[in-house]
Amino acid sequence: MTADAPTREDAWLLLNQYNKSESLLKHALAVEGVMRYMARKKGEDEEKWGVVGLIHDLDYEQFPDRHCQKTEEILRENGWPEEYIRAVISHGYGICTDVEPKTELEKTLYAIDELTGLVVTTALVRPSKSVMDLKAKSVKKKWKDKRFAAGVDRSIIENGCSLLGVELSDLITDTIMGMREVAEEIGLRGDA
Repeated sequence: MTADAPTREDAWLLLNQYNKSESLLKHALAVEGVMRYMARKKGEDEEKWGVVGLIHDLDYEQFPDRHCQKTEEILRENGWPEEYIRAVISHGYGICTDVEPKTELEKTLYAIDELTGLVVTTALVRPSKSVMDLKAKSVKKKWKDKRFAAGVDRSIIENGCSLLGVELSDLITDTIMGMREVAEEIGLRGDA
């Protein structure tokens, strides 16, 4: 790893060192895709946003009871910059950390992390099993059914929208667009 910024390869190798679950790796790739899309849209550093998105759940498979805290330790041991570490642990704000998302990067990660799960679940129940033909209105329809993707904490997504000052429909659309860019890698290209 370079002294200044970890590369995507650094993040991918570290992620795979601590995670073997295909679903967690696909989730990391989905979040990375959305973060890269959002960085480009906002004129931000796509590489930094993507790396933070990719590594955000580093500790989740092996240390779910110490989520974010263990990631902080691992990233510090590996010499990651403070800005990256803070961004990663802020996505657990109000759940497992008290580090409030402050920067645009942090707020975006916080808002879209849970949302990617709802988008994946919505895509998988469609005939196409794809994000390529998925629209925000389909996700919003599923949003209202609290039993659908019950593990997705909708209040976090709402709070994220509030932090970002965006409408839910717009955030859903951006999340879908970012996930389309990695549809093949995350198994959601389907037959659309």
